[in-house]
Formats: sequence, C-alpha cells, structure tokens
Amino acid sequence: MNVRVTHTNKEGRMRDRLTARRLRLAGVAIVALAALVVSASAMGGGTRSTACGTVVLNENAWAGSTSNVYVVKYVLEKNLGCKVKVTNITEGQPNFQAMADGKIDVVLEDWQNLASFPQYTKNGSVVKVGGNGIVGVIGWYIPRYLLKQYPQFKTWKGLKGKESVFKSPELGSQGMFLGGDPSYVQKDRMLIKGLGLDFKHVVAGAEPAQVARWSQLYKQKKPVIFYWYDPQYLNAQYDLVRVQLPKRFKGCLDDEKKGGDPKKFACEYPSYVLDKLVSGKFAKSGSPALAVIKRFKWTSADQNAVANLIAGKKMKPDKAAEIWVKGHQAKVNAWLGK
Repeated sequence: MNVRVTHTNKEGRMRDRLTARRLRLAGVAIVALAALVVSASAMGGGTRSTACGTVVLNENAWAGSTSNVYVVKYVLEKNLGCKVKVTNITEGQPNFQAMADGKIDVVLEDWQNLASFPQYTKNGSVVKVGGNGIVGVIGWYIPRYLLKQYPQFKTWKGLKGKESVFKSPELGSQGMFLGGDPSYVQKDRMLIKGLGLDFKHVVAGAEPAQVARWSQLYKQKKPVIFYWYDPQYLNAQYDLVRVQLPKRFKGCLDDEKKGGDPKKFACEYPSYVLDKLVSGKFAKSGSPALAVIKRFKWTSADQNAVANLIAGKKMKPDKAAEIWVKGHQAKVNAWLGK
C-alpha cells in the first residue's frame, strides 16, 4: 500500500515538472514570435513610409543639380518609402530663405554660396551636412583649337591687346565675353574691369541659351571666350581649356552683385567643395532620409553620366536616375548604411 502511494506521487511530480517545462518553453516561443512580429512591423513598408513622410529636394538650373536630386529622390522613394517633392528655387539667398521658411528640406549642391549669408547658419535655419564628393571649378574657357592658334591665351595676360580676336557682328571690333546664366553667382564684369581688358560682357540668357551660343561658334571653329565650369557633362563632348586668371589674394571678391572695387575682383574663382545643406527643421525631424542625405556622396563622373542621359540624350530624370542606381548598387547601399 505504501509502495503504491509512493509510486503514484512520484509519477504525479514528474508530470507536473514536464508540464511546467512545456509551459516555460511555450512562453519563450511566444516571446520570440512577438519579437519577430515587432521587428517585421518596424521593417515593413507602411511604417517606413510614415516615418519618412515628405522630403522636399530643391533642383537648381543646371543638369548636375538635376542629377543629384533625381538620383536621391529615386533612392528615398524606393528604399525608404518617402514621398519626395522637387522645388525649383534659385540658388543662393532665395534657397536659404526658402529653407528658413520651411519650403525646402534639402539642397544637394551648394557652391559655397552659404558662406556669403552667415545669418542662416547662425540662427540654425540652414545646416551643412558635408560635401557631395565633388569639387567644382568656375572660370574663363576657350576651345583648344583657339589655344593652338594663340598659345598666349593660356593666361589672361595673353588676352590683353588681342580682345578683338573675339569680336562679334553686334559689337563691331570689340571683343565679346559670353557671360553665364544670370541666376549664377558671377564676377566677370568686375573681373574684366579689374584686369583692364577691352571685353564687352554679353549675356545670352539662361544656361541653354549660353550653351547654344558658344557651341555654335565652337562648331564653326570661331574664337569664343566664356564663363564656364566643371563638373559639366558637355566637357566630355567639347575640348575646352580654362584660361589662367590671377591667383587669389587676401580679400579677393567673387560676387559682383554686392559691388566693390573692381581690382578686388581681379583674381580667379575659388575651387568649391560642393556642400549638402538641410533646413534646421529637417535636421531635427528624425527622418530616416536624413542619414541617407548625410551619406550621399559621388564623383563628377557619376554626376556627368546621369546629366548626359538627362540633358544630352533627353531622357526623363526619373528614368535616368533608375538606370544609374541599378548600375551602381554598391554605392547606393553605402548611402543606405548597408
């Protein structure tokens, strides 16, 4: 009798232990499953889209800027579920004021214009978040075939007394200097005065009109000197040479709209580390797009490849961006932090 009771109690205790163990294992499984569900939800498209929300990128009036904007737009939309809007507000102070007013979140290529408007960084309405990987150069350019004919045109000193080589029908015997897009920061009128050159500064209009003017002269093998810059996808199509201007000096000025002594403008344009800017509001938003913007970096060759598809081959910007992204996934993954 006692033996039977002992045996029964032992079996009962074993069953209780097994039941408790099963319950513990089931609890662990439930917790693990719950963690997976939470993780999956966090990674899901719906939550990702809500977290990102709307991002406003500003496109400026040159093909390189268009390339930056639409490649980043494609990456943010396809990978983070962001809703991206594109604005077209002029570079410089209009950009910065629009950022302060909450109309722009991101500028992907600023040619150091922000340095002229320190009030926007002081009050925190515009924040620099690093370079986009490209160093920009602005200057005076001539075709290489002209340099072969006039080797002295390698520097500005060789232009002096030879300005009439660049004469045009509308100016008579006076040499023509073809200025850039009026919306760009320039100093060529002041630079011409400061160097004592007999050039008439002529503006054809926005960049497409300027390109049409100098490229026509290029194709006719005629003399032309003009404001130009790099990176620019057309530099791969036309053999151009930058004229050496006087070296920079302390106090050298670069924005003729602000006025001043022409002699203070008599120096070459600076080289520009092209900055990425975000509005103060966007910098504090917690948007996952901000990390991608900070990591975004590519080369002038990358930019020119996309710009050539858009401006050269007349491809829609979204399609050009898609082609580039699919061909450079490793670089895009770095922007995404993968």
